[in-house]
Amino acid sequence: MTVAFRPRPSVVRRDSGLYAYERALARRGLTPIAGVDEAGRGACAGPLVVAAVILRKQIDGLADSKLLTPMVRERLYDLIMPVSHVGIVIIPPGEIDAKGLHKCNVSGMRRAVAQLPCDPEYILTDGFPVPGLPAPSLAVWKGDQVAACVAAASIVAKVTRDRLMVALDGRYPQYGFAEHKGYVTPGHRLALETHGPCPDHRYSFVTVARGMGENEMGAGVA
Repeated sequence: MTVAFRPRPSVVRRDSGLYAYERALARRGLTPIAGVDEAGRGACAGPLVVAAVILRKQIDGLADSKLLTPMVRERLYDLIMPVSHVGIVIIPPGEIDAKGLHKCNVSGMRRAVAQLPCDPEYILTDGFPVPGLPAPSLAVWKGDQVAACVAAASIVAKVTRDRLMVALDGRYPQYGFAEHKGYVTPGHRLALETHGPCPDHRYSFVTVARGMGENEMGAGVA
């Protein structure tokens, strides 16, 4: 009787460095590898931005974008973009209100991968599985802290979104978007109570509904 050969699964230690997942997959011949992450999930204003990144060279200093200063994020963004394949999807607040945050996030990850100029052989997503991707994939818990391509995607998404929020601050300076980037802070709450929401707030989110004096509106997460 012939027994089909099955390769042993790779074991990746979370303390093996930021490129451990990529190295393990490359040993299996699974390249290129795309990392996917988002920025703006917890904000109550502005878009959700999803990025997919295939790194074509190793970049020193990559880390979860939330752990980096804005200056370091900008520097790394400028290093990532010229040497990577990148797909970026910007999902406006109205779409989030209409479809729901998680559905938009999952759809955005698929769309960002579809924008890549080459097809990945494997995809690493941050946090939760994404059905319907065009290649085998793995959801990695805190992937932006343990996988280089996911960390790069988190930086691209965060810098892209921060720039959009700074531009939005020019249109609506009363909310302080350039400072808090649409996340819920005491100053942002006060601005909502004083001025009510603007068209770029997420009206389905509880914080925004309270700013309108309509506490029962929607079922958002902020």
